[in-house]
Amino acid sequence: MFIIKKKLALNFILILSVAILSIAYFIQYVLGYEPCNLCLIERIPYWASIILIIFFLIFKNYEKTISIIILLFFIFGFFVSFYHVGIEQGFISESLVCDLKKNDINATAQQLLSNLEKKTISCKNVEIKIFGLSLATINTLISLILSAIMIKNMFKNETH
Repeated sequence: MFIIKKKLALNFILILSVAILSIAYFIQYVLGYEPCNLCLIERIPYWASIILIIFFLIFKNYEKTISIIILLFFIFGFFVSFYHVGIEQGFISESLVCDLKKNDINATAQQLLSNLEKKTISCKNVEIKIFGLSLATINTLISLILSAIMIKNMFKNETH
């Protein structure tokens, strides 16, 4: 049976998180595709896992707690990505999350008009596909796999 040591799994998730965020920022800043709000939210689990794993690698403490928190972040990422795929496929209508802007309740009429003129990125538009899958679909699969890895590692009886 294929057994991954806990620290090896955390290192794998760290490297994968850095790679995924690098690709996301490459697509955004080099290729020029603006992410929608859900795309931005879907980056949170990767940033959180990077910060938490680095904390663990430096201090060598709280492995179980950090693993649980990372698991919860990737479960959150799975549901957000799954929701995003539902919007892309038309099964779910866009919510206010997709239309959030940096609108201030106390904004002037001129500021509100200026915000309306800006291009709104829709959560249902799929601008990039890899192997016929949207980035949200790929993120759903990755989040599910990383959640499974974390669950397997957390419940593995392994001596250090």
